[in-house]
Amino acid sequence: MRAKTPTDLAIRPRDVAFRHPAPEPRWWLNGDPIATAFFNALSASFPQGERFFMDAVRRYRDKAEPGLREQIQTFLAQEAVHSREHLLFNNALTGADFDLGRIDSYLKGHFDFGRKLPPINQLCATIALEHFTAILAHALLAQGDDLRGAPDEIKRMWHWHAIEEIEHKAVAYDTYLTATRHYSGFRRWWQRSFSMVLTTIVFLEFLGFGVREFFRRDGIDGWKSRLAMFRYLWIKPGIMRRAAPSYFAYFRPGFHPWRVDDRALIARVEAELAEPGAQAAVAAE
Repeated sequence: MRAKTPTDLAIRPRDVAFRHPAPEPRWWLNGDPIATAFFNALSASFPQGERFFMDAVRRYRDKAEPGLREQIQTFLAQEAVHSREHLLFNNALTGADFDLGRIDSYLKGHFDFGRKLPPINQLCATIALEHFTAILAHALLAQGDDLRGAPDEIKRMWHWHAIEEIEHKAVAYDTYLTATRHYSGFRRWWQRSFSMVLTTIVFLEFLGFGVREFFRRDGIDGWKSRLAMFRYLWIKPGIMRRAAPSYFAYFRPGFHPWRVDDRALIARVEAELAEPGAQAAVAAE
């Protein structure tokens, strides 16, 4: 039986504001330039990436049935706040002497090209990248403590972002199913699978360029740092390794993001964020 988005799923925009002083120390994740560069590179890609996702999904909103239309609206609201908070975090990195100009220009060029593609191809790229964010979010929250040693406010920001990525993980996908309802099952599977292959290449290029830029700014860009990044991502703590089975699940016929129901994980992490002394929704200083 084909999995579907749970009918009782609640997607809630959480309009939170985090404190974003310049990270101290510069390598804010355990003093590790490798781990710090990975999360910094991800954050650097989010503001432009999420605007692309919003545009790709928004154009199908009026063609969706009312329930999905409401989910699209909450998806847009969540992504808008993600973009805002990561932009503020990225600006704080600039205050810590990280120049993001080259990364921004690189991303803009690629997303500008993406916007010239047919709308359905933009939506395909979006569902592929939304799958990446959801499975990395799940791996971050459920299978490891990749942020151990990070400043509390930064850790809370990433955990808040992760639970919302999981929560809305099927909105773009369900939009795609609606937009391609006249397709045969094989055509739909082939299009999204081929798009995932291309999008994976682009995603890894994005990530690699961003990481190398942070390495370059720190004067450590070389084969040793790149090997260390490979070990960090694929061996220990290995967030990519841990997410890999869920990545390949995307290529199965009949795939749906909610075949894995991780609402209990969302509830657990949200409860942790709400504990006294661990409030995510704090006024910006």
